[in-house]
Amino acid sequence: MTGETVVYLGIGSNMNDPETQIEAAVATIDRLPTTRLLRRSPLYGSKPWGPVEQADYLNMVAEISTQLDPQTLLSRVKLIEKAQGRKPGERWGPRPIDIDILLYGDSQIQSENLTVPHPRMWERAFVLRPLADLAPDLRSPEGAPVKELLEREDIASQGVWLYHI
Repeated sequence: MTGETVVYLGIGSNMNDPETQIEAAVATIDRLPTTRLLRRSPLYGSKPWGPVEQADYLNMVAEISTQLDPQTLLSRVKLIEKAQGRKPGERWGPRPIDIDILLYGDSQIQSENLTVPHPRMWERAFVLRPLADLAPDLRSPEGAPVKELLEREDIASQGVWLYHI
């Protein structure tokens, strides 16, 4: 593909057989027009964020190459979420699937419905741990490599564990 951009997607689930939900999302993403899956991290488990009592999450990061522009990619992943049963709900609540655009090449995007890099990715172990499997030397806006961010006490203490490869 020409004019392609490397994109990192964070994918998570804690409902309706999370592993199956994630596998279905990855397969559907790989079938998007002018898009292909390059690599994927192992699955990781993590405790949920926020005030809602809910099951633990499974999370992973997918590295894709796409010719879709950021807004089109966002609309496509939101359609995937909807097709897999995601409904609007409480922030940080349980969900069958959650797909976030973490990084879209080197782009910095600030629009009404999309912020890239994802605004909280640099402080969440459940994003950084699988991202480090794919791009350990990728640097945060402050210049710290992902692998070093994982050593910070506030991130290391978040309790992310390898689910399986």
